[in-house]
Amino acid sequence: QVTLKEFGGGSVQAGDSLSLSCVATEGDFSRYAAAWFRQAPGKEIEFVGAITRNGVSSICAGAVKGRCTISRDNAKNTLYLQLDNLKSEETAVYFCAGGRTFYYTSSRDYDFRGQGTQVTVSS
Repeated sequence: QVTLKEFGGGSVQAGDSLSLSCVATEGDFSRYAAAWFRQAPGKEIEFVGAITRNGVSSICAGAVKGRCTISRDNAKNTLYLQLDNLKSEETAVYFCAGGRTFYYTSSRDYDFRGQGTQVTVSS
């Protein structure tokens, strides 16, 4: 099993960029595909994007496409998310997850996830 912890949340202004990291504090994260999700207050969990085990391929959801970069450094057991030109409606808890198959868009299909980090975007 892998234990994940997210870093980098906080308060930002609309139009700013967001950089999050997700560190595996236990286990070998490189054995798994990975993804980012977010959940805004009172809303369903939303897929943000995913990346393959080796980091060669990644994909971002339509709502963030063109503003989203997902990467990973397997030597550091770390996953990253950069989201540019943030909007106030993107205020949410962001969390990372890992699983055996790339590009599942439901968090229920992943084997483990972090606790999440709050991101608040002010207009």
